[in-house]
Amino acid sequence: MTALAPTLQSFFTSRLIRQRQASPSTIAAYRDTWRLLLGYCSARTGKQPADLQITDLDAPLIAAFLDHLEQDRGNSARTRNARLAAIHSLFGYAALQHPEHAGLIARVLAIPPRRFDKALVTWLAEDELDALLAAPDKTTWAGRRDHAMILLAAQTGLRISELTGLTRSDIHLGAGPHVSCYGKGRKQRITPLTKTTVTVLRAWLAERPAQPGQPLFPNRTGGRLSRDAIERRLASHLATATEHCPSLKTKNVTAHTLRHTAAMRLLHAGVDTSVIALWLGCAARRSVVSPAQRAEMRGEISGSDGLPESEKCREQQHARKPAAHAQAYGVACRGTRVTWRKLDCLNPNLQKVQMSRPPERRLKPVPVPAAGCPSACCSPLGAGAMPRQGIQGDEWGA
Repeated sequence: MTALAPTLQSFFTSRLIRQRQASPSTIAAYRDTWRLLLGYCSARTGKQPADLQITDLDAPLIAAFLDHLEQDRGNSARTRNARLAAIHSLFGYAALQHPEHAGLIARVLAIPPRRFDKALVTWLAEDELDALLAAPDKTTWAGRRDHAMILLAAQTGLRISELTGLTRSDIHLGAGPHVSCYGKGRKQRITPLTKTTVTVLRAWLAERPAQPGQPLFPNRTGGRLSRDAIERRLASHLATATEHCPSLKTKNVTAHTLRHTAAMRLLHAGVDTSVIALWLGCAARRSVVSPAQRAEMRGEISGSDGLPESEKCREQQHARKPAAHAQAYGVACRGTRVTWRKLDCLNPNLQKVQMSRPPERRLKPVPVPAAGCPSACCSPLGAGAMPRQGIQGDEWGA
């Protein structure tokens, strides 16, 4: 028996499952990586996978395998880096088990991830979302399922893995309707549902009675829909919606686009970005907070009441941003100095909280715009902002 086989087995059974308690998704991703690597190495060296040695997996072969992923399999740089992370993880474990191969392992661990351009994730306007929701054929069972699934994804912002993992017992349509999901990072969260979503889901659940533990959106055999199946269904409905809404032709719409659409609808409705981060289950609030807002939280940008004139004002920070960035992340009025706490006053729900506090503990209201400041940039969404749209306050509840 070679040294690679027991090391590979103990990496999965001992390191990932018992010590790190990795999720099934992580274990499956690492398994697929090594299945591809062992197959590539076997074809290149002419050895059977059981006869491969650690010395066969040197840095040149690993680099050639990564190039094979991009050139022959058509994988993106993100997928290449994910495969490399799985390889690095096993070689880091093997360094403790086989110090005699320390030089070879160090060369493999020195392979860097590939850098790539990060494009902005697009989102759907209200008319585009309406066209996509109208695309499924509601006279068929699959069309009604897809309509309910797209509506739920666009309203709650669930990840595709969370969407496929939903069961019938995760939907609560009584008082305080909500959906409960167990998502990324092993975090459970509860997301409220609007009246429209409740009506559609109630009709869908009544159409297909089943056990509480069965999938909410099953396939034709009753099993869970795969990620690829959802993307294929979404692409099919997108082609239909494009005929009625030509603006969809310029957008790359995926399941993650619906998640981003939910965030932008909440932002347009005046919801605070910290609340949006909790709504989407982001790991940190900085995922949806602009750099200027993070600077305010650190105290680098302060309010104007009784503070030194040397502190930077909002105008200086806003002038260094593109207009699209200001529109996407909700930059406050330029020409005024607004603290992070004062931005909370833009949220009507938080205004009610302020009124319930003693007068001495209430936050100050949002300051009036500076003299000569254009009306367009005085909106809470910044210069060139679009009119407020999306989820309205009276839309919540059963």
